[in-house]
Amino acid sequence: MLTQNPPTPTPLHSGIELLDRDGSILAFNERVLDWARRPEVPLLERLRYLCIVSSNLDEFFEVRADLHMAAYRLQEFKGAYNVDTFKAVYQDARNLVNEQYKLYNDVLLPSLEKEGIRILSHGSRNAAQKKWVQAYFRREVKPLLVPVGLDPAHPFPQVANKSLNFIVQLSGKDAFGRSNDIAIVKVPRVLPRVIPLPDKIAGKGKAFVLLSSVIRAHLNDLFPGRVVGQFSQFRVTRNSDLSVDEEEVENLRTALRKGLQHRQFGQALRLEVSDSCTEHLSGFLLNQFSLPDTALFRAAGPVNLVRLSQLIDWVDDPQLVFPPYQSSFPKQLNQSSSIFARIQQGDVLVHQPFESFDGVLAFLKEAVEDPNVLAIKQTIYRTGSDPAMINLLREAVRRGKEVTAVVELKARFDEEANINWAEQLESIGAQVVYGVVGLKTHAKMLLVTRREGRLLKRYGHLSTGNYNPRTAKLYTDLSYLTCDPRMTADMETLFVHLASPSRMGRMSKLWTAPFQLQHKLTEKIEAVGEAAAKGLPARIVAKMNSLTDPVLIHALIVAGQKGAQIDLIVRGACMLPAGIPGKTDNIRVRSIIGRFLEHSRVFFFEAGADQDIYLSSADWMTRNMTRRVELAWPVLDLPLRQRIVDECLLAYLHDTRNAWTLSADGKYRRVEKQGHKPQSAQALLMQKYSPAIRKAK
Repeated sequence: MLTQNPPTPTPLHSGIELLDRDGSILAFNERVLDWARRPEVPLLERLRYLCIVSSNLDEFFEVRADLHMAAYRLQEFKGAYNVDTFKAVYQDARNLVNEQYKLYNDVLLPSLEKEGIRILSHGSRNAAQKKWVQAYFRREVKPLLVPVGLDPAHPFPQVANKSLNFIVQLSGKDAFGRSNDIAIVKVPRVLPRVIPLPDKIAGKGKAFVLLSSVIRAHLNDLFPGRVVGQFSQFRVTRNSDLSVDEEEVENLRTALRKGLQHRQFGQALRLEVSDSCTEHLSGFLLNQFSLPDTALFRAAGPVNLVRLSQLIDWVDDPQLVFPPYQSSFPKQLNQSSSIFARIQQGDVLVHQPFESFDGVLAFLKEAVEDPNVLAIKQTIYRTGSDPAMINLLREAVRRGKEVTAVVELKARFDEEANINWAEQLESIGAQVVYGVVGLKTHAKMLLVTRREGRLLKRYGHLSTGNYNPRTAKLYTDLSYLTCDPRMTADMETLFVHLASPSRMGRMSKLWTAPFQLQHKLTEKIEAVGEAAAKGLPARIVAKMNSLTDPVLIHALIVAGQKGAQIDLIVRGACMLPAGIPGKTDNIRVRSIIGRFLEHSRVFFFEAGADQDIYLSSADWMTRNMTRRVELAWPVLDLPLRQRIVDECLLAYLHDTRNAWTLSADGKYRRVEKQGHKPQSAQALLMQKYSPAIRKAK
């Protein structure tokens, strides 16, 4: 139960209809797909972006489509969802998928072939290649396949979420005289989806075959004595949200582990088949999965483009991928001196991935090895499979330090990894807690308590991103190191609240959700609006991943109508309709899609003589404001404030290479700079922080 009721902001309503959230998510993926279209992008990176869009669409259906499907099944309104929105969203998704396959077949495959990289279908394989593929099928694939002929004793099998399968129509009778004419072949996930041919038979360059093509060419081998007629690949996407009543279960970890066993078989939401699949077979599958025709997607190629990313790993050609980027060690830190001593001199900012996450690991490592450090507390949301941070925490326990880990077990699609980490930490004596019932702990913080003379002093790390060494190389985020006694005391208060049944103490510097974050942001926005109404300087620049919270959106619209100038840098979904004459013409929305995933959250408010900058773990979404434990913290150091403005706001407002702007009609359009060389914020930051360039300076 919550230990304190969060304040509810007085809702401001601008009277303006907001944009559709799911349509905005799909529009974001259109912008990602644009990178796969760009001829100046290295070829294998274009293929990678194509795969990213497919992965994003999978997650969209797994997480969002169940609301639309529920409205369709009920044939009535269900909140903002109804039959029409169901059809519209599925059609928009289908249009995007069709664009993907057209790009794959008409552009990327021919371009790969020009580079000597061929994906060979059965018809394009020569005799030697067919012989090798047949041997591979019989040796590596066939022993793992068990075709199921459907009859009263063999009902339609359980088909796992996003797995590759075949449906086959047969004629004749089997060994028992049965005339079962439909068979299902489930393909194990352990089999590679992209298979390289040996150089001696590949011909010029590199040649690959897809697993689906290998199985398709040898279906007859699976049904001796029967005649294979029509067939098709198919793949079903299912609802993957884990539903656990935290008020009822006695052990959340045990309940989630049980839930993970059933996630692969949730409600079906999308069916993908080959574009050549007959109406008879597709109709049969739709009926088996209780899906309407609208949920059918025909693929002009492999039904799972995500797995084509395996091809990128097989090709070793530096010319076809981005030049490797080596991030530099954080410029405010010195690898040969104490990080604690440096933080005592002032707050430290690390701009990832341009600066290395190694600085954060070095801070934790020093804390682990320092005999004066008594306690370490850390939140764990998405650490991934990299054991670096977990190993450091384990070493801290071994050295006798008090280690508290607040592990978020419900981090979507990372539940199993987090359960495993939690069990490992518990097994060696760390104190592991799971936060507050009903809320996800999304705040990113690490607190170190150190004895210095007769006093105990705290050192804190706050971040806009996860404690994940792998994604720290791919996502833009800001890490903040401080020993400010007010901020670290606030962190201690929040850790105590997450671990015990105490009431939430009063915060001095940090804003937290679900208590006051939404309320404080609304107050700041209103203050900017009031300053504008008085003719004073009034500006908001906010950078985030998503903007979908109606309370904050309407507050922004009202402030803009009072004259405040508002620039929003929103990577993904944005429901604020910007640029409508006379209504939102003081609000500009842009989205940056680059080599790195934009992930940092930065909020700048100017109201008259007052200027404030906050960093945060939270996007401006209702879930982050009301159903998660989140943090926002002020940046008080003037040089760091200027650095954040320059690197995270101004650089992105002036980006003319990777920027898109939201128009009054609700559509995004690429920014085009006439007469000047296009400028990329990420490229400029990579250049600025390049170790070679910094060494030269």
